[in-house]
Amino acid sequence: MSTNDQIILDQLLEQRRRELSPHIPESAFFEFFTAEQALKDFDLSYDEIDSGLIGGGGDGGIDAMYVLVNGDLVQEDDYATTSKQDLTLDLTILQAKRRSGFEETPVERFITSSEDVLDLSRRVQDLQTYHPAVLDAIQRFRTVHQALVNTFPTFRVTYYYASRARKVSNSVRAKVSKLESVVLRHFPGALFRFEFLGAGALLELARRSPKRTYKLALAETPISSANHVGFACLVTLRAYYDFITDERGVLRRQIFEANVRDHQGRTQVNSEIQDSLRHPHSEDFWWLNNGISIVASQASLGGKTLTIEDPQIVNGLQTSSEVYTYFRDLMESSSAVGDTSTTTTEERNILVRVMVPDDEGSRDRIIRATNSQTSVQLASLRATDKIHRDIEEYFSGRGLYYDRRKNYYKNRGVPRDRIVGIPYLAQSVMAILLQRPDTARARPSSLLKKDSDYSQIYSDNYPIRLYYVCAAAMRRVEAYLRQVGSELPRKERNNVKFHVGMHAVGSMTESGGRSPREVAELDIDQLSDDRMAASFEAVNAAYEALGGTDRVAKGAELPRAVAEAMERARRQSPL
Repeated sequence: MSTNDQIILDQLLEQRRRELSPHIPESAFFEFFTAEQALKDFDLSYDEIDSGLIGGGGDGGIDAMYVLVNGDLVQEDDYATTSKQDLTLDLTILQAKRRSGFEETPVERFITSSEDVLDLSRRVQDLQTYHPAVLDAIQRFRTVHQALVNTFPTFRVTYYYASRARKVSNSVRAKVSKLESVVLRHFPGALFRFEFLGAGALLELARRSPKRTYKLALAETPISSANHVGFACLVTLRAYYDFITDERGVLRRQIFEANVRDHQGRTQVNSEIQDSLRHPHSEDFWWLNNGISIVASQASLGGKTLTIEDPQIVNGLQTSSEVYTYFRDLMESSSAVGDTSTTTTEERNILVRVMVPDDEGSRDRIIRATNSQTSVQLASLRATDKIHRDIEEYFSGRGLYYDRRKNYYKNRGVPRDRIVGIPYLAQSVMAILLQRPDTARARPSSLLKKDSDYSQIYSDNYPIRLYYVCAAAMRRVEAYLRQVGSELPRKERNNVKFHVGMHAVGSMTESGGRSPREVAELDIDQLSDDRMAASFEAVNAAYEALGGTDRVAKGAELPRAVAEAMERARRQSPL
């Protein structure tokens, strides 16, 4: 008989599937749900979770694989970092089987596939027993590891095996030690972790929401504003370290998402900050540092403790990273000699400003103003541009939600197909209007890094409806491709979808999709299944003729072939 945990889990899965993704089969949704729960602390978006799901025939027992650097998901085929220290590389591998027990075979398959993933002497192109999505994930891990090798990152390898089981047998647990030996044989310094996620564990994870409220202990009573909710505070360095780290002593990356820079490594300024931390002078630390700026949705004072809801550190990531490094090294050295007193007697202070903006416009002005005091590329402030707020407002009345604040709508339970992230919208415009589906496929998360790309994608000269049409058209393309999913594996759908979007919209306009006005005026309801079928057939024929590989999807030859097919379709069925 099913246990209460299994019954409740089944009910939860069906309810969540109906709310978020009713089109997805139960087994596929179980994989998605498991990945969402297992990676909850990384606060990934729906699109990011989807990108790691690679299960299918020839998956080697791997249903999902994710590569993260300092908590940020890597989706590119090439990778480079400007940081030279304090990096953490996470490789997370997952298998989810909606069965009532844990079995030995899935762990054994982890052992076999891990030999191929982690043995760098085995060339990816020689691993022909895996399907392309797995090979792509393995190559991504290899590329990132090679890019970081000179930085000596902390390397964590985590495995999750999920099922509806109630308990794990000793024979299954015994297999884990063999898997650990494989990981440590190839990477002796790696941190190995394996978790069995049964019905009870999955329910516990599902009940746990990402933390939104934090407490900040103050050194003195703060100065507060009479007209606006805001506080200027002195906080001890140790109290600030506790605020920015979790119970494991890991930096809370999610509270830095609104900061416009990543940690810049050993720059002159950061070296000077670290030097002032390690070699105290007569001045207090806050005399020598500009301090920290935090925006929040709510903040309240009780005694000498600030309770802060949804904090985002919008300025001060460099200082925060140096404070984190200082205390981490201090605690490691103190622990080595058995003396932890030095970490608790730190009495120097840092200046922290906590502001509760009245609206999003105010929030964005604060982010821009607090980052204008030092050299910041204007491109780094793009998410605060007015055009993104305009798109968000336009989408909200038309059934789509523009997630310019990452996971804002996900955390409010909006169905995944209605959420459009900034990278996804950029890919959609790049593919449909700019007719560069190869670029949209090859660079999903870096389209906005170049000023030239950004200015072409986001322009005040475009009708605002253009963005809605591009996003809605791509969602329809994906819905159609899911209908033929049994004939087209997930990886192949990802390879052709932007080309199909370009063909579908382009074949319905006189300009072939190149006119912003024509695209904006397009009636989305005209994108019927028949039109989708015709566009998919044309694109897939060209894709297969050129070889049907990742290289083809990311190359310049396929868009030219699609453009020619689009012109033939327009001549045969003039508008």
